[in-house]
Amino acid sequence: MSARIGVAELPESLGSAPASPTLGDLLKSVNQSRNDLYDGAHQVLEMNQMNNEPDQSLPFILSFTNLTYSVKARTKFRLPAIFGGRKRLDSVPATAAEPVRGENLLSKSKVLLNDISGAARDGEILAVLGASGSGKSTLIDALANRIAKGSLKGNITLNGERLESKLLKVISAYVMQDDLLFPMLTVEETLMFAAEFRLPRTLSKSKKKQRVQALIDQLGLRNAANTVIGDEGHRGVSGGERRRVSIGTDIIHDPIILFLDEPTSGLDSTSAYMVVKVLQRIAQTGSIVVMSVHQPSFRLLGLLDRLLFLSRGQTVYSGSPSNLLSFFADFGHPIPDKENRTEFALDLIRELEGSPGGTKSLVEFNKSWQILKRSRHTVTGNETPTHGLSLKEGISASISRGKLVSGATTDVSPTSMVPSFANPMLMEMLVLSKRSFKNSTRMPEIFGIRLGAVMVTGFILATMFWKLDDSPRGVRERLGFFAFAMSTTFYTCADALPIFIQERFIFMRETAYNAYRRSSYVLSHSLVAIPSLICLSFAFAVITFWSVGLDGGACGFFFYFLIILTSFWAGSSFVTFLSAVVPHVMIGYVIVVAILAYFLLFSGFFINRDRIPHYWIWFHYISLIKYPYEAVLHNEFQDPTKCFVRGTQIFYGSPLAIADESLKLKMLENMGETLGFNITATTCLTTGADLLQQQGVTDLSKWDCLWITLAWGFLFRILFYFCLLIGSKNKRS
Repeated sequence: MSARIGVAELPESLGSAPASPTLGDLLKSVNQSRNDLYDGAHQVLEMNQMNNEPDQSLPFILSFTNLTYSVKARTKFRLPAIFGGRKRLDSVPATAAEPVRGENLLSKSKVLLNDISGAARDGEILAVLGASGSGKSTLIDALANRIAKGSLKGNITLNGERLESKLLKVISAYVMQDDLLFPMLTVEETLMFAAEFRLPRTLSKSKKKQRVQALIDQLGLRNAANTVIGDEGHRGVSGGERRRVSIGTDIIHDPIILFLDEPTSGLDSTSAYMVVKVLQRIAQTGSIVVMSVHQPSFRLLGLLDRLLFLSRGQTVYSGSPSNLLSFFADFGHPIPDKENRTEFALDLIRELEGSPGGTKSLVEFNKSWQILKRSRHTVTGNETPTHGLSLKEGISASISRGKLVSGATTDVSPTSMVPSFANPMLMEMLVLSKRSFKNSTRMPEIFGIRLGAVMVTGFILATMFWKLDDSPRGVRERLGFFAFAMSTTFYTCADALPIFIQERFIFMRETAYNAYRRSSYVLSHSLVAIPSLICLSFAFAVITFWSVGLDGGACGFFFYFLIILTSFWAGSSFVTFLSAVVPHVMIGYVIVVAILAYFLLFSGFFINRDRIPHYWIWFHYISLIKYPYEAVLHNEFQDPTKCFVRGTQIFYGSPLAIADESLKLKMLENMGETLGFNITATTCLTTGADLLQQQGVTDLSKWDCLWITLAWGFLFRILFYFCLLIGSKNKRS
């Protein structure tokens, strides 16, 4: 069955029904047919696409009118001239000393977009050009709904209908300027995971693989399909291939609209040409491609259908590349022969920006030139035809021909009837966990270094506190061991800090267009961390428990292992939460080290609870180290029959410790007579319960401390989720 269905072949409901069905009905009605059509649409590239022939595209027109966007700007404080402030010389251009049009120093605002209008059509590439700071990326963000509602003024419509945010997420994709990919996954694996996220579960595994293979051929990545992406420490694909993989992850579901922020940035001319050639193929399949370009080469210009030049947020040219010659000739600056038209235009714009009048003359000329061009088209009858289908009908037709593969059948929004996510939460968790685990296993050195650090620390502690006895000195050394060991479990979790900071932008890119739920990411992130925490806890417990001579036997070891595991869990969760709050790794390390030092200070080891000032007692109860520290004390000193201070050992730590043994016994005898009972050299004077009482560890049992430590971990994971929910909107204010 052919996947190329014309307008006449659409379901009868599109043409004969008196009222258009809802988009949700359309998505559901074509869901079954999509599965049948998918084989023909995505198994192989079609011949006309391979031959670079224009496809008979569906009538989609993305129109934007009067887009205006401003932000608050910091004004520089200047001293008046009477106090030595510098005066602006008349020869200084207006752009250097006074605000350009749209900038108001009194209101402290700067206009980034000023009354921008234009249109992009399916089957074509609209390129936004301009110098740095001209507003290219801002316009792309505005069209992609990446500017907060209320900040952007103007209208954005698709086929004459306003685009809702949820609908735009389903039918569009946004490719960031930076290539945000997992370094140790191959090209094919990266695209396959994107397919698992964006393609619905109604498609079989084999059909998803077919879509990936077709996309690899479309992107020209067949020779690099089994090569890892790579990073600074691992050699991988080239820069151009990496950029094409980034594009592929966002177009795996074959969106109707594709936005790209400078996709050729940082690439050589050949790689840039190949990237734009791929975008041309994507546009020819019936997609609208809108991209920003800093300075295209002559070869790239031949692939672009429409150009939009910006200068400080204003339109200075809008039209096809072929009209550049006549435009600048009419403006009085004809483009010389054999001159790159875009380079000439950008150089002229920069020259005007540095002049006293700025680009105002070019902006006004463009407005009059556009009006004249439209009037000529109206007279000659060559006016560009407008769209004939409504938005819902156009989307339905696109789905029928195999586009917009991610139309899921679950989680449908009641307001717009647009599916939100392609897969259920459990499926998202499985795919996320699988991807994270595969990427981690290919960098075993990271876990190996962490395990090595834990084992070295455990070995040092085991040999330092080797076989402690039950004397008062052994008790004091046990307390020091427990305090250091429990704090070490938290400090070694600091290596989890850069994990999410490095993945932050990948997460924001994928969740911005509903690849998966944020809750799925948090749960999978937690599940993937558990196996490594179990290994670290078991290694540390085995090395230290019997070497130090801790009490409790097998049951004592099991609880010791559990409390270390929960400590690792709480510490890892705490660091993960901080990684969502702190933007930089070095700042995060400083904060982690400082806070953990405070936790140790208020844990009860250095100063007992009853000695902590009342205005700091709250810090004692939120100390993460307090609860595992008290738990291991309970585990060690819970035996009521075990004695830790006998007879003359009571003088340990006092000046009388150096006295003769006979003198100590005499003093014990006198003490016994005073107290009314006999005290000998073997009389038990301090048990484990007495030690717990001395340390102020009486309010909670060891199991209470264990559950509280575990709960701290869950609390920080919940806070991590809310940080992602609030801080990953990925929109300008």
